[in-house]
Amino acid sequence: MIDQLFGFLGYYIPEVICIVLMTTLLVAESAVKDEHAPRTKIHVYTQIVLGIVLISLFQNLGEKPLHIFHNAVTIDPFSTLMKIIMVVGTMGTVFLSHSSKDIYTNLKSEFSIMAVGVLIGGMLLASANNMLTFYLGLETLSILSYVMSSFKRDESTSTEAGMKYVLYGGLSAGVSLFGISHLYGVFGSIQFGEIARQVPGLEGVNLAIVLVSSVLFFVGVGYKISVFPFHMWTPDVYQGAPIPVTSFFAIVPKMAGLATLVRVSFVFLSEGSPLTVSWVGLILVIAAMTMTVGNVTAIGQTSVKRMLAFSSIGHVGMMILGIVVMNESGVQAILFYGIVYMFMTLIAFYITSHLSDMYGSDSYDVFRGLVYKHPLMAIIMASVLFSLAGIPPFSGFVAKFNMFAVVIEKKHYGIAIVAAFNSVIALYYYMKLAKTMIFGQADGEEKVLGFTPLNQAVIIALFIPVLFLGVFWDSAMALAGNASLFIK
Repeated sequence: MIDQLFGFLGYYIPEVICIVLMTTLLVAESAVKDEHAPRTKIHVYTQIVLGIVLISLFQNLGEKPLHIFHNAVTIDPFSTLMKIIMVVGTMGTVFLSHSSKDIYTNLKSEFSIMAVGVLIGGMLLASANNMLTFYLGLETLSILSYVMSSFKRDESTSTEAGMKYVLYGGLSAGVSLFGISHLYGVFGSIQFGEIARQVPGLEGVNLAIVLVSSVLFFVGVGYKISVFPFHMWTPDVYQGAPIPVTSFFAIVPKMAGLATLVRVSFVFLSEGSPLTVSWVGLILVIAAMTMTVGNVTAIGQTSVKRMLAFSSIGHVGMMILGIVVMNESGVQAILFYGIVYMFMTLIAFYITSHLSDMYGSDSYDVFRGLVYKHPLMAIIMASVLFSLAGIPPFSGFVAKFNMFAVVIEKKHYGIAIVAAFNSVIALYYYMKLAKTMIFGQADGEEKVLGFTPLNQAVIIALFIPVLFLGVFWDSAMALAGNASLFIK
């Protein structure tokens, strides 16, 4: 048994490294004598170890899919690529936290500790192969997220954000667990593979119970990825939390929840499943409402951070469209969209963070005339906004085009029209910010201190995929295309 355990751990190296990293960060932070001393060495150590995790995950991409820990965890190309997105997102936000004034100096290491903890929960969620592992991953991710949202303890908006997150999160987790208990009662198993085998034979009362229970189960996942009607917490939490935390929430928990939703959907939508019509119908309605609510509400925002929060809701609505096609093409479209979304989101929050640190606000006014102060940063931000809106030749256009292609191929014309209208709506508020930067009159000529050579180099490095994946997207699509799911 012990030999088998250590054999399994050989396939779980990235998660083990993250656990070791979190533990050593706790020890390192406790050893810091001066509370207000910069944590440069701790920050560099965090980035180096996360880089090792990233390399380990890339090595796992070539491995054959398998189940470990008595089928509780799945190691397959899909989960591995989702983890890569989450690790890169974590590295990006940890770097931002080190330079951001929104995170107090004595809390910068704590941010890294919490971020790695959430990452561990997200990685467990992406690989979950039964209901128990799913719930453990969800709670690991959620509990640490509650703390991160209230990092600015001296500000009422941050503590309010944490309180709202806890209340909504606790309720959604309870509802999800209630649904899981009923699913176990019907199937007699918590394993996704066993449930997938029994789903085609459902009928009568059991079918009715599973229909309701699957919706309850969806609540926990829907809350994490901020889909309608579980999105209410997102704008307030994003607004109250520090910007590095907001950027982290926009990437890691969303990708983790999306990975779980994809895997569970393939369980409920196995061949011959009587749940196909109801589950696909549910996803279609939720996707349409999520896109519409997110994009329409973003129009009237005066805070860029809040606008990006509603924008992220709209993008999640677009990404879950890949689920309704119920094939590998849909998974491929979701993965490519996730990769592109991660880079675009990081850049948007990086630039917003540096301007907010300079002017003490994240309103549209601080972006006014940015092209005259920092032409390169303004051009990159405008390009990212174009990409978020889905304008060629940027990668955001390819991501949306692929999603439209797989949906139309399955003849879901109605949702394709809704998605097209929402893309037009999104174009308005993205261009509104771009217009402010390019045509607005700057209040002064002072340079933004946050745009140091190092920070600008990082932003440029993040922008390269946004630009080139819109042109040379074949390799990324091929990588996503090989990321198949393994359910047994």
